[in-house]
Amino acid sequence: MRRRDFMKTGISSLMATSILKPLHSAQGNLTRVAAQLPQRPYNDQVNLSIIGFGGIVVVGLSQNEANFVVASSFERGVNYFDVAPSYWDGEAEEKLGKALQPFRKQVFLACKTMERSAQNAEKELHTSLKRIGTDYFDLYQFHAVTDMEEVEQIFASGGAMETFLKARKEGKIHHIGFSAHSETAALAMLERFKFDSILFPINFVCYYQGNFGPKVIQKAKDNGTARLALKMFAYSPWPEGSEKTYPKCWYQPVDQPELALKALRFTLSEDITAAIPPGEGKLYSMALDLALQFSPLSLEERKEIQQLSATIKPLFHS
Repeated sequence: MRRRDFMKTGISSLMATSILKPLHSAQGNLTRVAAQLPQRPYNDQVNLSIIGFGGIVVVGLSQNEANFVVASSFERGVNYFDVAPSYWDGEAEEKLGKALQPFRKQVFLACKTMERSAQNAEKELHTSLKRIGTDYFDLYQFHAVTDMEEVEQIFASGGAMETFLKARKEGKIHHIGFSAHSETAALAMLERFKFDSILFPINFVCYYQGNFGPKVIQKAKDNGTARLALKMFAYSPWPEGSEKTYPKCWYQPVDQPELALKALRFTLSEDITAAIPPGEGKLYSMALDLALQFSPLSLEERKEIQQLSATIKPLFHS
């Protein structure tokens, strides 16, 4: 969805309210929150908050609102922020970059590119750095690697990996990772290079009903690659003809707190570093609250959540 299409929905003010209300004090200042989000190791030097901030959250907000949401998130212990140039034609990068300026040196900032050639990847890297207003990314990722053709392009002579390695040597990026929604592509990427991290759907319905995820998680662990999770609150494809009540979710999300807590506990129990909730303000805010209630799933609770998923169509299959 392009920015202009999103704005036509007329929900930007509602979205802002859904994020700001639980983070706002009566006086309109940042609320000092006693309970900070736990952190987990990304590597030996870096720890990340177990919930990350997806840049899509700021799309549709004014800059002042974006500033407030980012500052409030930082106040609650969020130190992992992720964005991409493809999120509404750069709007997310521009707004998140400005909002992060007071905290840039204290957070872990990840960005991505869908370019597969060295030349185009270098151009987009420099565009993103400039748009966000930073001189480096803590993590730079190949975005949405889908099939073997893309894998081959990335690693070919003149492929985007050349730009990543050069940028890391120059200090423009510190860590190299990728995101994928394909087990085949993810496993192939993990075979080709020792990545610092993988950003991948880790979701209870896909795991149990699509057998999607276990092989990738295990391969990443065997490689010493940090696991970052997408699609924690994914439930199923939108039923045909239904109203898509969350314009920034291309799938039907879990939005009831009781089931959402189970979904969150499943994902965070899979030996991952952090999870990025959907970019919808309500769902992001819910994830922050529920993460403070996290405890690992017991064997009986795993059986229960597997049964809950039995009739649900997964977004992805192995």
